[in-house]
Amino acid sequence: MLPFIRSDLAEFTAYKPHPSSDRAQPVSQTQLDRLDTNESPYDLPVRLKEKLAWTYQQIIETNRYPDGNHGELKSAIAEYVNESAALSPSVFTSANISVANGSDELIRSLLIASCLGEGSVLVANPTFSMYAILAKTLGIPTVEVNRQQNSFEINLQAAQTAIEQTQNPPIRAIFVVHPNSPTANALTPAELAWLRSLPDRILVVIDEAYFEFSQTTVVTELLEHPNWIVLRTFSKAFRLAAMRVGYCVAHPEFITILEKVRLPYNLSSFSMAAALIALQNRQLLLSSIPQILEERAKLLEILSQQPQLQVWDSAANFIYLRLKQDGWQQQDTIKKLNQQLQARGTLVREISGGLRITIGTPQENLRTLNNLQLALANLNS
Repeated sequence: MLPFIRSDLAEFTAYKPHPSSDRAQPVSQTQLDRLDTNESPYDLPVRLKEKLAWTYQQIIETNRYPDGNHGELKSAIAEYVNESAALSPSVFTSANISVANGSDELIRSLLIASCLGEGSVLVANPTFSMYAILAKTLGIPTVEVNRQQNSFEINLQAAQTAIEQTQNPPIRAIFVVHPNSPTANALTPAELAWLRSLPDRILVVIDEAYFEFSQTTVVTELLEHPNWIVLRTFSKAFRLAAMRVGYCVAHPEFITILEKVRLPYNLSSFSMAAALIALQNRQLLLSSIPQILEERAKLLEILSQQPQLQVWDSAANFIYLRLKQDGWQQQDTIKKLNQQLQARGTLVREISGGLRITIGTPQENLRTLNNLQLALANLNS
């Protein structure tokens, strides 16, 4: 190892966005259905791409830096946040918004602002892995508790005990997803009540990456809890995964702190233009959600009838399932099942002892069901 590199980095494994396959490589003679990263199955409509191309050609000056204050985009996001929560247009303003190069950058900024050198972070597994990964790369201690085996609710007793007993350094931030990834369950009343009970010295980060699919938000509670922050993204329902635009909603004082720690010019002019066009055409882009939810219901109904599978309800654009087996046998069989799906051209995410399957187009979902049923039959033969 190079002598000037931190010794603890040797123990880390780099995050691999597409662990099931190199998605740049086509599966030979097989239709490739990419249902492993919770993206929208629908690209931007051609006319919006043309509008974005026109903006690039006629408006964006590539020799000039982008708007480092993100003023126009912040105002548009605040308008959307108020509208989607049925709030007065003046409740949240651009002063409540920070934008970044994907939610990952915001997560990193939040960790720097709250925990770096002074605190630990608490996560409840299984959950989005980047919380712990980013904390560890910053040298921030990570305290991990489990979720309930059947419901995937946070083990609140274990979480509370961790807060009370972790003193060197104390827990300064908690990250939860609403609904959770990979398990797709929304926060319960009990979990929300526990979060409300936490002292103001603890930052509560509620990641609503799948808000447009769940239509459940805690954004209105930010008015009562200045230590809460809501994360959102344009990568899912708004179909802009390639553009890497995330944002957060928080108390203006906290937004001021985030602006101090974020990198300058962190969003390109092209990405900001794409996000603005998406917001301006949100009714069109979000019109695909009812069909995705309808397809989700069909998949849940059919997969729940498979005797080998345990399938959980979903509040997101993906579903989570496991095999009805125990211990190492389940893990080994899940791996084989995933390999068979991949060989047939269906890419899903093998994670936490199960499979996370993104809801795709009707055609993709039909192929997924057929491939999964064939793979299950082969396991039994």
